[in-house]
Amino acid sequence: MVKDTKYYDILGVAPDASESQLKTAYRKGALKWHPDKNAHSPDAAEKFKDLSHAYEVLSDPQKRQIYDQYGEEGLEQGGMGGQGMDAEDLFAHFFGSGGGPFGGMFGGGGGGMRETGPKKARTISHVHKVSLEDIYRGKVSKLALQKSVICPKCDGRGGKEGAVKKCTGCDGRGMKTMMRQMGPMIQRFQTVCPDCQGEGEIIRDRDRCKQCNGKKTIIERKVLHVHVDRGVKSGHKIEFRGEGDQLPGVEPGDVVFEIEQKPHPRFQRKGDDLFYEAQIDLYTAIAGGQIHIEHLDERWLTVDIIPGECIAPNQVKMIRGQGMPSYRHHDFGNLYIQFEVKFPERITGPDGGQMTPEQVQALATVLPKDTVTGPTPPPDAMVEDFTLDDVDPTQQNRAAAAMNPEMDDDEDMHPGAERVQCASQ
Repeated sequence: MVKDTKYYDILGVAPDASESQLKTAYRKGALKWHPDKNAHSPDAAEKFKDLSHAYEVLSDPQKRQIYDQYGEEGLEQGGMGGQGMDAEDLFAHFFGSGGGPFGGMFGGGGGGMRETGPKKARTISHVHKVSLEDIYRGKVSKLALQKSVICPKCDGRGGKEGAVKKCTGCDGRGMKTMMRQMGPMIQRFQTVCPDCQGEGEIIRDRDRCKQCNGKKTIIERKVLHVHVDRGVKSGHKIEFRGEGDQLPGVEPGDVVFEIEQKPHPRFQRKGDDLFYEAQIDLYTAIAGGQIHIEHLDERWLTVDIIPGECIAPNQVKMIRGQGMPSYRHHDFGNLYIQFEVKFPERITGPDGGQMTPEQVQALATVLPKDTVTGPTPPPDAMVEDFTLDDVDPTQQNRAAAAMNPEMDDDEDMHPGAERVQCASQ
Protein backbone atom coordinates (compact mmCIF):
# COMPACT_ATOMS: atom_id res chain seq x y z
CA MET A 1 0.00 0.00 0.00
CA VAL A 2 1.37 3.41 -0.98
CA LYS A 3 1.69 6.11 1.70
CA ASP A 4 0.22 8.94 -0.41
CA THR A 5 -1.96 8.74 -3.55
CA LYS A 6 -1.97 12.48 -4.36
CA TYR A 7 0.19 12.20 -7.51
CA TYR A 8 -1.79 9.19 -8.74
CA ASP A 9 -5.03 11.11 -8.18
CA ILE A 10 -3.70 14.08 -10.17
CA LEU A 11 -2.99 11.78 -13.12
CA GLY A 12 -6.23 9.86 -12.60
CA VAL A 13 -4.60 6.42 -12.37
CA ALA A 14 -4.44 3.66 -9.79
CA PRO A 15 -1.34 3.31 -7.56
CA ASP A 16 -0.39 0.12 -9.43
CA ALA A 17 -0.54 1.80 -12.86
CA SER A 18 1.99 0.64 -15.41
CA GLU A 19 4.48 2.89 -17.17
CA SER A 20 2.37 2.95 -20.35
CA GLN A 21 -0.74 3.85 -18.32
CA LEU A 22 1.11 6.75 -16.73
CA LYS A 23 2.20 8.01 -20.15
CA THR A 24 -1.31 7.77 -21.54
CA ALA A 25 -2.76 9.62 -18.54
CA TYR A 26 -0.16 12.37 -18.80
CA ARG A 27 -0.69 12.74 -22.55
CA LYS A 28 -4.45 13.15 -22.14
CA GLY A 29 -4.12 15.51 -19.17
CA ALA A 30 -1.42 17.64 -20.81
CA LEU A 31 -3.49 18.10 -23.95
CA LYS A 32 -6.52 18.99 -21.85
CA TRP A 33 -4.91 21.49 -19.46
CA HIS A 34 -2.16 23.06 -21.57
CA PRO A 35 -2.24 26.88 -21.14
CA ASP A 36 -2.39 27.42 -24.93
CA LYS A 37 -5.71 25.59 -25.00
CA ASN A 38 -7.04 27.28 -21.85
CA ALA A 39 -6.03 30.90 -22.30
CA HIS A 40 -9.10 32.12 -20.41
CA SER A 41 -8.81 29.68 -17.49
CA PRO A 42 -6.45 30.87 -14.73
CA ASP A 43 -6.55 27.45 -13.05
CA ALA A 44 -5.36 25.57 -16.13
CA ALA A 45 -1.71 26.60 -15.83
CA GLU A 46 -1.53 25.41 -12.21
CA LYS A 47 -3.22 22.10 -13.06
CA PHE A 48 -0.81 21.70 -15.98
CA LYS A 49 2.20 22.21 -13.66
CA ASP A 50 0.83 19.79 -11.03
CA LEU A 51 0.17 17.18 -13.71
CA SER A 52 3.69 17.53 -15.13
CA HIS A 53 5.32 17.29 -11.69
CA ALA A 54 3.27 14.21 -10.78
CA TYR A 55 4.23 12.47 -14.01
CA GLU A 56 7.91 13.38 -13.63
CA VAL A 57 8.02 11.74 -10.19
CA LEU A 58 5.99 8.63 -11.01
CA SER A 59 7.74 7.99 -14.34
CA ASP A 60 11.09 7.69 -12.53
CA PRO A 61 11.23 4.25 -10.80
CA GLN A 62 13.57 5.49 -8.07
CA LYS A 63 11.49 8.58 -7.27
CA ARG A 64 8.29 6.55 -7.48
CA GLN A 65 9.64 4.00 -5.01
CA ILE A 66 10.53 6.74 -2.52
CA TYR A 67 7.15 8.45 -3.02
CA ASP A 68 5.20 5.20 -2.58
CA GLN A 69 7.03 4.40 0.65
CA TYR A 70 7.41 7.84 2.24
CA GLY A 71 5.18 10.28 0.33
CA GLU A 72 6.13 13.86 -0.58
CA GLU A 73 8.05 14.20 2.70
CA GLY A 74 10.35 11.38 1.63
CA LEU A 75 11.05 13.12 -1.69
CA GLU A 76 11.93 16.36 0.15
CA GLN A 77 14.26 14.63 2.60
CA GLY A 78 15.86 12.71 -0.22
CA GLY A 79 16.59 15.90 -2.13
CA MET A 80 13.96 15.13 -4.79
CA GLY A 81 11.10 17.33 -3.61
CA GLY A 82 11.74 20.41 -5.75
CA GLN A 83 10.02 20.99 -9.05
CA GLY A 84 12.14 19.05 -11.52
CA MET A 85 12.01 19.64 -15.27
CA ASP A 86 9.99 22.72 -16.17
CA ALA A 87 6.42 21.81 -17.15
CA GLU A 88 6.84 23.26 -20.66
CA ASP A 89 10.18 21.48 -21.09
CA LEU A 90 8.62 18.17 -20.06
CA PHE A 91 5.76 18.81 -22.47
CA ALA A 92 8.18 19.62 -25.30
CA HIS A 93 10.25 16.54 -24.48
CA PHE A 94 7.13 14.37 -24.48
CA PHE A 95 5.39 15.80 -27.56
CA GLY A 96 8.36 17.17 -29.45
CA SER A 97 9.35 20.83 -29.89
CA GLY A 98 8.02 21.46 -33.40
CA GLY A 99 5.19 23.68 -32.29
CA GLY A 100 3.65 20.98 -30.09
CA PRO A 101 0.38 19.21 -30.78
CA PHE A 102 -1.37 22.59 -30.80
CA GLY A 103 0.35 23.73 -34.01
CA GLY A 104 -2.65 22.77 -36.12
CA MET A 105 -5.44 22.74 -33.59
CA PHE A 106 -5.03 26.18 -32.02
CA GLY A 107 -3.70 28.31 -34.82
CA GLY A 108 -0.04 27.38 -34.45
CA GLY A 109 0.48 30.13 -31.90
CA GLY A 110 2.59 28.15 -29.48
CA GLY A 111 2.48 31.22 -27.24
CA GLY A 112 2.99 29.16 -24.08
CA MET A 113 6.19 27.54 -25.37
CA ARG A 114 9.17 29.53 -24.15
CA GLU A 115 12.56 29.88 -25.72
CA THR A 116 15.24 28.46 -23.50
CA GLY A 117 18.99 28.52 -23.33
CA PRO A 118 21.15 25.54 -22.41
CA LYS A 119 19.15 22.98 -20.48
CA LYS A 120 19.98 22.70 -16.81
CA ALA A 121 18.87 20.15 -14.23
CA ARG A 122 16.66 21.28 -11.37
CA THR A 123 17.95 23.11 -8.29
CA ILE A 124 17.84 21.17 -5.02
CA SER A 125 16.73 23.51 -2.21
CA HIS A 126 16.94 22.83 1.52
CA VAL A 127 16.25 24.88 4.66
CA HIS A 128 19.14 24.69 7.14
CA LYS A 129 18.01 25.49 10.68
CA VAL A 130 20.81 26.98 12.79
CA SER A 131 20.93 27.96 16.47
CA LEU A 132 21.68 31.54 17.52
CA GLU A 133 24.84 30.29 19.23
CA ASP A 134 26.16 28.84 15.96
CA ILE A 135 25.38 32.06 14.09
CA TYR A 136 27.19 34.06 16.80
CA ARG A 137 30.33 31.89 16.63
CA GLY A 138 30.16 30.62 13.03
CA LYS A 139 29.96 26.96 12.10
CA VAL A 140 30.67 24.40 9.39
CA SER A 141 27.78 21.94 8.97
CA LYS A 142 28.09 18.61 7.19
CA LEU A 143 24.83 18.00 5.35
CA ALA A 144 24.03 14.89 3.33
CA LEU A 145 21.68 14.81 0.34
CA GLN A 146 20.66 12.39 -2.38
CA LYS A 147 20.97 13.37 -6.02
CA SER A 148 20.90 11.83 -9.48
CA VAL A 149 24.28 11.28 -11.14
CA ILE A 150 25.25 9.96 -14.55
CA CYS A 151 25.47 6.17 -14.34
CA PRO A 152 29.21 5.35 -14.25
CA LYS A 153 28.74 1.89 -15.72
CA CYS A 154 27.13 2.98 -18.98
CA ASP A 155 28.27 6.65 -18.99
CA GLY A 156 24.65 7.77 -19.18
CA ARG A 157 23.80 5.80 -22.32
CA GLY A 158 21.34 3.46 -20.62
CA GLY A 159 22.82 0.32 -22.15
CA LYS A 160 25.83 -1.26 -23.76
CA GLU A 161 27.83 0.84 -26.16
CA GLY A 162 26.25 0.62 -29.57
CA ALA A 163 23.15 -1.07 -28.20
CA VAL A 164 21.12 2.13 -27.78
CA LYS A 165 19.47 2.93 -31.07
CA LYS A 166 17.56 6.02 -32.06
CA CYS A 167 13.99 5.12 -32.77
CA THR A 168 13.45 5.21 -36.51
CA GLY A 169 9.69 5.41 -36.17
CA CYS A 170 9.82 8.90 -34.62
CA ASP A 171 13.40 9.89 -35.46
CA GLY A 172 14.24 10.05 -31.76
CA ARG A 173 11.54 12.58 -30.85
CA GLY A 174 9.26 10.16 -28.98
CA MET A 175 6.25 11.44 -30.94
CA LYS A 176 4.90 10.69 -34.37
CA THR A 177 3.02 13.12 -36.59
CA MET A 178 -0.23 11.73 -37.92
CA MET A 179 -2.82 13.11 -40.32
CA ARG A 180 -6.53 12.50 -40.55
CA GLN A 181 -9.26 13.93 -42.68
CA MET A 182 -12.22 15.63 -41.08
CA GLY A 183 -14.66 16.50 -43.83
CA PRO A 184 -12.95 18.77 -46.34
CA MET A 185 -10.05 19.52 -43.95
CA ILE A 186 -6.94 17.51 -43.13
CA GLN A 187 -5.73 17.80 -39.55
CA ARG A 188 -2.20 17.07 -38.38
CA PHE A 189 -1.66 15.88 -34.82
CA GLN A 190 1.02 14.16 -32.80
CA THR A 191 0.81 10.98 -30.79
CA VAL A 192 3.17 8.92 -28.64
CA CYS A 193 5.42 6.75 -30.76
CA PRO A 194 4.27 3.16 -30.26
CA ASP A 195 7.70 1.76 -31.16
CA CYS A 196 9.66 3.42 -28.34
CA GLN A 197 6.77 4.37 -26.01
CA GLY A 198 7.83 8.01 -26.14
CA GLU A 199 11.47 7.40 -25.14
CA GLY A 200 12.98 8.30 -28.50
CA GLU A 201 15.39 5.41 -28.08
CA ILE A 202 15.16 1.65 -28.29
CA ILE A 203 17.18 -0.60 -26.00
CA ARG A 204 16.64 -4.32 -25.95
CA ASP A 205 16.05 -5.65 -22.43
CA ARG A 206 19.16 -7.82 -22.52
CA ASP A 207 21.28 -4.80 -23.50
CA ARG A 208 20.01 -2.48 -20.75
CA CYS A 209 22.55 -1.33 -18.17
CA LYS A 210 22.23 -3.53 -15.10
CA GLN A 211 23.16 -0.68 -12.73
CA CYS A 212 20.66 1.97 -13.86
CA ASN A 213 18.20 -0.34 -15.67
CA GLY A 214 18.36 1.86 -18.72
CA LYS A 215 17.47 5.08 -16.83
CA LYS A 216 20.94 6.59 -17.46
CA THR A 217 21.24 7.94 -13.90
CA ILE A 218 21.55 6.49 -10.41
CA ILE A 219 20.98 7.94 -6.94
CA GLU A 220 24.12 8.95 -5.04
CA ARG A 221 24.59 10.23 -1.49
CA LYS A 222 26.63 13.43 -1.30
CA VAL A 223 27.98 15.19 1.81
CA LEU A 224 28.45 18.96 1.53
CA HIS A 225 30.31 21.22 3.96
CA VAL A 226 28.09 24.25 4.55
CA HIS A 227 29.95 27.24 6.01
CA VAL A 228 27.62 29.29 8.23
CA ASP A 229 29.40 32.64 8.59
CA ARG A 230 29.16 34.71 11.74
CA GLY A 231 26.22 37.08 11.84
CA VAL A 232 24.23 35.68 8.90
CA LYS A 233 20.49 36.33 9.03
CA SER A 234 17.48 34.15 8.31
CA GLY A 235 16.86 33.94 4.59
CA HIS A 236 20.56 34.01 3.68
CA LYS A 237 21.27 31.50 0.89
CA ILE A 238 24.39 29.41 0.44
CA GLU A 239 24.75 28.08 -3.10
CA PHE A 240 26.73 25.12 -4.44
CA ARG A 241 26.86 25.42 -8.22
CA GLY A 242 26.88 22.19 -10.17
CA GLU A 243 26.37 19.99 -7.10
CA GLY A 244 22.74 19.15 -7.92
CA ASP A 245 21.21 16.50 -10.15
CA GLN A 246 22.98 15.29 -13.28
CA LEU A 247 21.13 14.31 -16.45
CA PRO A 248 22.52 13.28 -19.84
CA GLY A 249 22.87 16.21 -22.21
CA VAL A 250 22.12 18.97 -19.67
CA GLU A 251 24.14 21.05 -17.25
CA PRO A 252 24.24 19.79 -13.63
CA GLY A 253 21.81 21.53 -11.29
CA ASP A 254 22.68 23.57 -8.21
CA VAL A 255 22.14 23.02 -4.48
CA VAL A 256 20.91 25.92 -2.35
CA PHE A 257 20.72 25.97 1.46
CA GLU A 258 18.58 28.70 3.04
CA ILE A 259 19.51 29.69 6.60
CA GLU A 260 16.70 29.69 9.15
CA GLN A 261 17.53 30.90 12.66
CA LYS A 262 16.01 28.80 15.43
CA PRO A 263 14.11 30.57 18.25
CA HIS A 264 16.22 31.19 21.36
CA PRO A 265 15.04 30.80 24.97
CA ARG A 266 16.91 33.85 26.33
CA PHE A 267 17.60 36.31 23.51
CA GLN A 268 15.59 38.03 20.82
CA ARG A 269 17.44 39.22 17.74
CA LYS A 270 16.68 42.25 15.59
CA GLY A 271 19.33 42.85 12.96
CA ASP A 272 22.67 42.92 14.77
CA ASP A 273 21.16 43.79 18.16
CA LEU A 274 20.19 41.39 20.94
CA PHE A 275 17.38 41.89 23.45
CA TYR A 276 17.25 40.30 26.89
CA GLU A 277 14.68 40.42 29.70
CA ALA A 278 16.05 40.55 33.25
CA GLN A 279 14.08 40.21 36.47
CA ILE A 280 15.26 42.07 39.56
CA ASP A 281 13.66 42.67 42.94
CA LEU A 282 12.63 46.09 44.25
CA TYR A 283 15.60 46.24 46.61
CA THR A 284 18.10 45.75 43.76
CA ALA A 285 16.24 48.28 41.61
CA ILE A 286 16.69 50.90 44.35
CA ALA A 287 19.79 49.92 46.30
CA GLY A 288 21.79 48.45 43.40
CA GLY A 289 23.39 45.07 42.93
CA GLN A 290 24.43 42.74 40.11
CA ILE A 291 22.79 40.55 37.51
CA HIS A 292 24.51 37.81 35.48
CA ILE A 293 23.78 37.01 31.83
CA GLU A 294 24.99 33.88 30.02
CA HIS A 295 26.05 35.01 26.56
CA LEU A 296 26.00 33.02 23.31
CA ASP A 297 29.68 32.08 23.44
CA GLU A 298 29.53 30.62 26.99
CA ARG A 299 30.82 33.84 28.59
CA TRP A 300 28.96 35.22 31.60
CA LEU A 301 28.38 38.97 31.72
CA THR A 302 28.24 40.59 35.16
CA VAL A 303 26.17 43.76 35.02
CA ASP A 304 26.40 46.29 37.86
CA ILE A 305 23.33 48.27 38.91
CA ILE A 306 24.47 51.47 40.60
CA PRO A 307 22.94 52.12 44.07
CA GLY A 308 20.38 54.89 43.88
CA GLU A 309 20.05 54.72 40.11
CA CYS A 310 16.49 53.41 40.63
CA ILE A 311 15.60 51.07 37.77
CA ALA A 312 11.96 51.59 36.77
CA PRO A 313 9.71 48.72 35.64
CA ASN A 314 10.20 47.97 31.89
CA GLN A 315 13.14 50.36 31.71
CA VAL A 316 15.67 49.49 28.99
CA LYS A 317 19.44 49.78 29.37
CA MET A 318 22.18 48.99 26.86
CA ILE A 319 25.60 47.30 26.83
CA ARG A 320 27.43 48.57 23.79
CA GLY A 321 29.13 46.07 21.50
CA GLN A 322 27.69 42.92 23.09
CA GLY A 323 25.13 42.13 20.39
CA MET A 324 25.55 39.97 17.29
CA PRO A 325 28.60 40.17 15.02
CA SER A 326 27.90 42.00 11.78
CA TYR A 327 27.96 39.73 8.75
CA ARG A 328 31.35 40.04 7.02
CA HIS A 329 32.26 43.08 9.11
CA HIS A 330 34.31 43.47 12.26
CA ASP A 331 31.84 45.32 14.48
CA PHE A 332 29.07 44.13 16.78
CA GLY A 333 25.56 45.25 17.58
CA ASN A 334 24.38 46.18 21.06
CA LEU A 335 22.77 44.17 23.87
CA TYR A 336 19.58 45.77 25.19
CA ILE A 337 18.27 44.73 28.61
CA GLN A 338 14.68 45.33 29.64
CA PHE A 339 14.14 45.15 33.40
CA GLU A 340 11.12 43.63 35.07
CA VAL A 341 10.98 44.83 38.67
CA LYS A 342 9.32 42.37 41.04
CA PHE A 343 7.56 44.17 43.88
CA PRO A 344 7.13 42.37 47.21
CA GLU A 345 3.58 41.40 48.10
CA ARG A 346 3.97 42.92 51.56
CA ILE A 347 6.68 44.47 53.78
CA THR A 348 6.30 43.50 57.41
CA GLY A 349 7.87 44.49 60.68
CA PRO A 350 10.16 42.30 62.84
CA ASP A 351 7.17 40.52 64.40
CA GLY A 352 5.49 39.82 61.06
CA GLY A 353 2.98 42.63 61.47
CA GLN A 354 2.95 46.13 60.10
CA MET A 355 6.11 48.10 59.50
CA THR A 356 7.41 49.82 62.60
CA PRO A 357 7.71 53.61 62.74
CA GLU A 358 11.48 53.14 62.74
CA GLN A 359 11.33 51.22 59.45
CA VAL A 360 9.07 53.84 57.92
CA GLN A 361 11.44 56.59 59.05
CA ALA A 362 14.40 54.69 57.57
CA LEU A 363 12.66 54.52 54.22
CA ALA A 364 11.76 58.20 54.40
CA THR A 365 15.43 59.10 54.71
CA VAL A 366 16.24 57.57 51.30
CA LEU A 367 12.95 57.78 49.41
CA PRO A 368 11.87 61.31 48.51
CA LYS A 369 8.19 61.85 49.26
CA ASP A 370 7.68 64.70 46.82
CA THR A 371 8.03 62.43 43.77
CA VAL A 372 4.27 61.70 43.91
CA THR A 373 1.92 64.63 44.30
CA GLY A 374 -1.85 64.76 44.65
CA PRO A 375 -4.63 66.95 45.94
CA THR A 376 -4.78 67.70 49.69
CA PRO A 377 -7.98 68.56 51.59
CA PRO A 378 -8.47 72.15 52.78
CA PRO A 379 -8.19 72.79 56.54
CA ASP A 380 -11.98 73.02 57.07
CA ALA A 381 -12.88 69.85 55.06
CA MET A 382 -14.69 66.85 56.61
CA VAL A 383 -12.22 63.96 56.49
CA GLU A 384 -12.86 60.19 56.93
CA ASP A 385 -10.13 57.56 57.22
CA PHE A 386 -10.18 54.29 55.15
CA THR A 387 -7.88 51.35 54.45
CA LEU A 388 -7.39 49.54 51.12
CA ASP A 389 -8.77 46.06 50.36
CA ASP A 390 -7.40 43.63 47.79
CA VAL A 391 -9.27 43.32 44.48
CA ASP A 392 -10.41 39.98 43.08
CA PRO A 393 -7.99 39.19 40.21
CA THR A 394 -10.94 38.55 37.88
CA GLN A 395 -12.00 42.18 38.37
CA GLN A 396 -8.61 43.69 37.55
CA ASN A 397 -9.34 44.10 33.84
CA ARG A 398 -12.80 45.54 34.49
CA ALA A 399 -11.33 48.11 36.83
CA ALA A 400 -8.58 48.98 34.32
CA ALA A 401 -11.15 49.33 31.53
CA ALA A 402 -13.27 51.68 33.61
CA MET A 403 -10.23 53.91 34.19
CA ASN A 404 -9.29 53.94 30.48
CA PRO A 405 -11.66 56.17 28.42
CA GLU A 406 -10.72 54.37 25.19
CA MET A 407 -12.27 51.18 26.54
CA ASP A 408 -15.61 52.59 27.72
CA ASP A 409 -17.47 51.11 24.76
CA ASP A 410 -16.45 47.54 25.61
CA GLU A 411 -18.79 47.13 28.55
CA ASP A 412 -19.86 43.67 27.43
CA MET A 413 -16.36 42.23 27.38
CA HIS A 414 -15.99 39.58 30.04
CA PRO A 415 -13.32 39.97 32.76
CA GLY A 416 -9.92 38.72 31.75
CA ALA A 417 -10.57 38.97 27.98
CA GLU A 418 -7.79 40.39 25.84
CA ARG A 419 -8.35 43.76 24.22
CA VAL A 420 -6.89 44.72 20.86
CA GLN A 421 -6.46 48.33 19.82
CA CYS A 422 -5.67 49.36 16.25
CA ALA A 423 -2.71 51.67 15.95
CA SER A 424 -3.19 54.61 13.62
CA GLN A 425 -1.27 54.25 10.40
